[in-house]
Amino acid sequence: MSSSASPSAPSTDNHATASRSQSVAAPAASSAAQQPSQQLLSQKKELRAALKEFPDFPIPGIQFVDILPLFASPSHHTTLISALESQIAVFNNGRTPDVIVGLDARGFLFGPALALKIGAGFVPVRKRGKLPGPTEEAAYEKEYGTDFFQMQKDVIKPGQTVLVVDDIIATGGSAAAAGQLVEKLGGNLVGYLFILELDFLKGRDKLTAPVFTLLSDADAKA
Repeated sequence: MSSSASPSAPSTDNHATASRSQSVAAPAASSAAQQPSQQLLSQKKELRAALKEFPDFPIPGIQFVDILPLFASPSHHTTLISALESQIAVFNNGRTPDVIVGLDARGFLFGPALALKIGAGFVPVRKRGKLPGPTEEAAYEKEYGTDFFQMQKDVIKPGQTVLVVDDIIATGGSAAAAGQLVEKLGGNLVGYLFILELDFLKGRDKLTAPVFTLLSDADAKA
């Protein structure tokens, strides 16, 4: 599922954003310097308009915000990847990470395309038992118990800069586990990038690198 939910009915799986999208305006030195920021704002507006909402799904009281229309349309998909690229440039001072790490499973929807667009490698983080060969492992807590993420040991070289991406941040446990794996392998974790955020769950408080959200639930309903 790919979703967002109203703060009045929390759900930690696939839910939505807060008004904490953190694009940083470009310096006002020239209109040319401001152009990437203006383009990003325009892209966000298009993407927000494409989101669909489904009340009382998957259970009564949940307002489900579906991100799948962003991938169903080639135009929206292109805009999404471009906006994520622009967001990286904004918060990382234009420096491209060496590796994009995508979380199982919705980080796989856009992580490889984003990595290809910016000229970075893509590395998947998967649930325990899904990857061959030697792996590194990190645990994280879910509402029903402990789960485990794994990453192959040779996929990140010491000193490589790494950005972790996923569709949504809720409680932050799975993203924190991915960050731990990056650091265990010697990577330099430069940040986390999400499409949506459930900010009332304060998941970003668990993360040790800068966190940025492309879209906000409040803006999506504006």
